[in-house]
Amino acid sequence: MSTKVGSITKIKKSKKTDVKDLAEKIKRNALLKQKKQQEEAQSSSSSSSDSKKEVETVKEIAITPDDELKFKTFAQLNLVPELMESIQQMKYTKPTPIQSEAIPYALEGKDIIGLAVTGSGKTAAFAIPILQALWESQSPYFGLVLAPTRELAYQIKETFDALGSSMGVRSVCIVGGMDMMDQARDLMRKPHIVVATPGRIMDHLEHTKGFSLKSLQYLVMDEADRLLDMDFGPALDKILKIIPTKRTTYLFSATMTNKIEKLQRASLQNPVRVAVSTKYQTADNLIQSMMLVSDGYKNTYLIHLLNELSGKSVIIFTRTCAHSQRTALLARILGFSAVPLHGQLSQGQRLGALNKFKSGVANILVATDVAARGLDIPSVDAVINYDIPTDSKAYIHRVGRTARAGRSGKSISLVTQYDLEMYLRIESVLGKKLPKDPSPEREVLQALHHHVDKAAAEAIRQTKDFHEKRTRRNKGGDDRDREER
Repeated sequence: MSTKVGSITKIKKSKKTDVKDLAEKIKRNALLKQKKQQEEAQSSSSSSSDSKKEVETVKEIAITPDDELKFKTFAQLNLVPELMESIQQMKYTKPTPIQSEAIPYALEGKDIIGLAVTGSGKTAAFAIPILQALWESQSPYFGLVLAPTRELAYQIKETFDALGSSMGVRSVCIVGGMDMMDQARDLMRKPHIVVATPGRIMDHLEHTKGFSLKSLQYLVMDEADRLLDMDFGPALDKILKIIPTKRTTYLFSATMTNKIEKLQRASLQNPVRVAVSTKYQTADNLIQSMMLVSDGYKNTYLIHLLNELSGKSVIIFTRTCAHSQRTALLARILGFSAVPLHGQLSQGQRLGALNKFKSGVANILVATDVAARGLDIPSVDAVINYDIPTDSKAYIHRVGRTARAGRSGKSISLVTQYDLEMYLRIESVLGKKLPKDPSPEREVLQALHHHVDKAAAEAIRQTKDFHEKRTRRNKGGDDRDREER
């Protein structure tokens, strides 16, 4: 009996021990779990802090016109003699504010976000540091410059060619509207600098055998805010995945958007942000005004203005390709030397029109916003907004075609009753009211209106013929005024 009781007692003690051990085990597991959660929380907090730190490492430098330049002559930069020779040949006497602030940081190998009004020398601000670094490396596919329009891409290539002329720099321009096979041959010659529109360079990365950007050292996005628009997003994302993450990146633009801020966090390493202008700013030496236009008299007001600006170099901006073609024809019929520039022209026609305007063969360029970005035509005396842009940034870029590199310039916007809302929005963004130009005398307008109306009818007929011929030539073609290729 006593043996049985002892046995029962042992069992009870054993059960108590098991329960105690189990409780201890549960407690230990709970403590381990709590410790693990704390570590994860600390890790997450640290990661968040690092992420925040990464954003905060953007060094902000705002420059006002009164600030002293960081360097006053290019000779102070210790550039290679060959590059200095080209700078002197191009008559770059002293740096612009964006060049003065951005170039020294770029020469140190920093990533740059450069913000400055159009015509302030942004192209040289990124070309000079790249060419200086190229002198040491001499490797092919050293730099890729992305631009939103074909015309801007050609212009950037010209700047690299001029600055690199004494260094033997090989560059190539890869844009839509040109033969892919010819471009592939150019790429196989292993150029140092590739200037391209995003869609077309992506085409070559996917389809041109032997072409790769795996050794790329420099990426530049000029007019970066435009490149981040929906049209370019997919191609840009693919390019960023293909090219090396270890590289130097420059973003340059006249206007800043939140999209650039996102890209800045994703693609730049401890960048320096150099801002010579505020978010939306026009040149100080630009005289801006508006003219209220009676319904049905817009063409008459335009021709009156062209008479007033006779002999001057003028860019007229329209909203659509059809308006650009028709308005150029209207001006031509009435005896003005005008050429159109828009997305429905072939690449050869577009470059031809631009060259005629630059050389002075034609003194009036009638363009869509394809000409609003980055084009450097120093001698433009006036810009006329025939159609008010729907986007305030587009207005900044349009009027930035005049009053460049310290010269004075004038912009006039023709505002109908239907444009008032858009125009008031632009004034709100600019932070000022623009003066109103007096309308021409009624007798002058009436005398002009009859001739303009007849010419407008003929211009409409010729524009219709242009579109019909183009449709027959390019059946099923894409008429959108875009530059994705």
